[in-house]
Amino acid sequence: MKFGKEFKKQKVPEWTDAYMDYNGLKRILGEILQYKQSKQPPTPMRARHQKLKLRRTFSGLHARSGNLVNSGDIEEQVIDVSTSPRDGSGSGHFYKTNFLRQSEQGGEIEVMFFRKLDQELNKVNNFYYDKVKAVLDEATDLNKQMDALIALRIKVEGKPPPADNAASMPLRSSTSSTARIRKSENADTKVEVDMNDNCRGGCSSGDPEVGPVRTTNYSSDSQEKENLYKCKEDSLEILEHVKINNTLESPFSTLKGVFKDSKDDELRFKKEELKEAEDRLKAVFIEFYRKLLLLKHYSFMNLAAFSKIMKKYEKISFRRASRSYMKIVDNSYIGSCDEVNALLERVETTFINHFSNSNRRKGMKLLRPKAKREKHKVTFLSGFFSGCSFALIVAIVLRIEALNLMDKKEGALYMVNIFPLYSLFGYVVLHMLMYAADIYFWRRYGVNYPFILGLKQGTELGYREVFLLSTGLAVLALASFLANLHLDMGSRHYQKLTQLLPLFSITTLIVLLFCPFNIIYRSSRFFFLKSLFRCVCAPLYKVTLPDFLLADNLTSQVQALRSIELYVCYYGLGEYSERQNKCHSHGIYNVFYFVIAVIPFWLRFLQCLRRLCEEKDAVQGYNGLKYFLIIIAVLIRTAFELKKGTNWLVLALISSAIATAMSTYWDIVVDWGLLRRRSKNPYLRDKLVISHKSVYFAAVVLNILLRVAWMQLVLEFKLHSLHRMTLTTVISCLEIIRRGIWNFFRLENEHLNNVGKYRAFKSVPLPFCYYNEEEDKDD
Repeated sequence: MKFGKEFKKQKVPEWTDAYMDYNGLKRILGEILQYKQSKQPPTPMRARHQKLKLRRTFSGLHARSGNLVNSGDIEEQVIDVSTSPRDGSGSGHFYKTNFLRQSEQGGEIEVMFFRKLDQELNKVNNFYYDKVKAVLDEATDLNKQMDALIALRIKVEGKPPPADNAASMPLRSSTSSTARIRKSENADTKVEVDMNDNCRGGCSSGDPEVGPVRTTNYSSDSQEKENLYKCKEDSLEILEHVKINNTLESPFSTLKGVFKDSKDDELRFKKEELKEAEDRLKAVFIEFYRKLLLLKHYSFMNLAAFSKIMKKYEKISFRRASRSYMKIVDNSYIGSCDEVNALLERVETTFINHFSNSNRRKGMKLLRPKAKREKHKVTFLSGFFSGCSFALIVAIVLRIEALNLMDKKEGALYMVNIFPLYSLFGYVVLHMLMYAADIYFWRRYGVNYPFILGLKQGTELGYREVFLLSTGLAVLALASFLANLHLDMGSRHYQKLTQLLPLFSITTLIVLLFCPFNIIYRSSRFFFLKSLFRCVCAPLYKVTLPDFLLADNLTSQVQALRSIELYVCYYGLGEYSERQNKCHSHGIYNVFYFVIAVIPFWLRFLQCLRRLCEEKDAVQGYNGLKYFLIIIAVLIRTAFELKKGTNWLVLALISSAIATAMSTYWDIVVDWGLLRRRSKNPYLRDKLVISHKSVYFAAVVLNILLRVAWMQLVLEFKLHSLHRMTLTTVISCLEIIRRGIWNFFRLENEHLNNVGKYRAFKSVPLPFCYYNEEEDKDD
């Protein structure tokens, strides 16, 4: 693979604009090459004579920096890089290259190349400086968190950490040693971190300006007791200024937070609080370590890009300027800063000692999860289940045609009764297929969907795995439906048994979904169930993007939810034994027929209210109003479906039209960020991940058409029950397809927002809060 493709592939998606513009520099080199070829470059012999002549001409000259140029080194005679201090924020230095051959023919193109190269070097340096400064500040906060955790361990467990163990030291001991700036004439500003001034015993002094308390090997029990007493005193002094940072992660804690007293968050020195603090701080360390790895990779890839582009320049221009410019790059901040590597080593030792019982293999497995590998059996099983699904569909169609079910009244009634039970699986399978297609295109166009959805690294499902699950579920449902059809129409002895086949299928699905064993992608199943539980408990949980994205997708599965209600009626009320569906004759069923249709929109409405209260953003209020209008439209449409009548028809048309218009506008303008008049791409947005603009216009038109399609259910068609059921199924499938398209552009817009703000990390709340410092800041 060429370096350009590898460089593009390994970029952090949210930092794409912060990387060196390798392709832009290559284009300038292409112009240089084209000019050289048009001017018939000299033969190698003539080129050698020209270099010897230039060496004699420039021998003994001084560079602008005042250093003597070596007569045997021609590189200093091609470029001269000046370094000047930069005012304000940034890496501290500004680099500008003076091309010494500008007077030659085509020299203006090479001047443009080095000007662009300097711009990229300055950009990369400034970005790296800001990110390193941020992680150093975060390391200081983590050091305070570790001090509090160690003090809490001493208080709860009654014993200090092992003595003389360097790995037990926190990251950094005090804010006074956070960053010591040292400037030199030939190097950028360096942040020098003292990683060793930490307490070996695990307890530091209360005053951050005073050095940490260091302990030595215990020679007697009295010295050990004395040290334990000192550590307990120090831990009490730390814990007096610390309280638990309440993040309201459960319904109980949310309700408690509404009526809490100001003292409720104080530490109570219990093992439960210690365990909770350890788990939360472990997650903080894992995310912090990931930041450091990405920064290290960012530095490595950019340095490699500068080296590659300079080698290409030498090859094209026949000038040797790589070594002199790479010296400047190596002495720049991104080339000479070692703080990230030092922090990586420190985080590893601290994490291994404090969070994995000094088990390095276990600790590194948590810090560096293995990349997920594509398995051949997934591809094989996907193809196998796909073939089985196709064969089962053909068999079902042939069986229906052989029995002439559609031409018989009894057969049509049978299909009306049995088909809604299996349509649930069809809706779920179609939704999973759309999700698999979304994953495929997210990966193809570089949308970082695992980060946006908060999926754990190494456990996220790819499109192959989702396709495998969907085809496997399709085989289960189709095989059950074919068995039901074959046995029920073949002999009356199996009628009661065959009526239980749909129940067996959905029971199997539920058991596999809640299976506690580590099979069939347990982590992904539990992530889905956790998000579903958080949606159901709205607004008691803080709303995250996966939660409201799942709630939005549930709004497209109203018919699937009604199928679940049909299962309850069909088997709970014994309707399966009557050989026909009489569920609508039960008043309680009709009540829940209304409620089930409203629940997804109601949950989304509550999520909007929660975000409105927390974020104070009027947009969330308008979004909540949209879902409230949809709820009204769904209630009126359901009433019309059950009661009919002209009045209900008019109300259903008006309410549905208002809800559809507002929802369509919100999809395109707010969720997708399109239809911007002053955009670089007319009526789209400034940044697009798909190069073909026609795709966006097609998606807009298709979204409008599919939004309007479900309004056809409002119109009073005098259709046969079988045809009405078919129409409802088709429109429900179209809504699921629309939601799959919506998912792609919704996450694309979210990804571009993250790119614009360089957000590549999750925000993990810290377990401890130093309230004295906050009060001082407020004062």
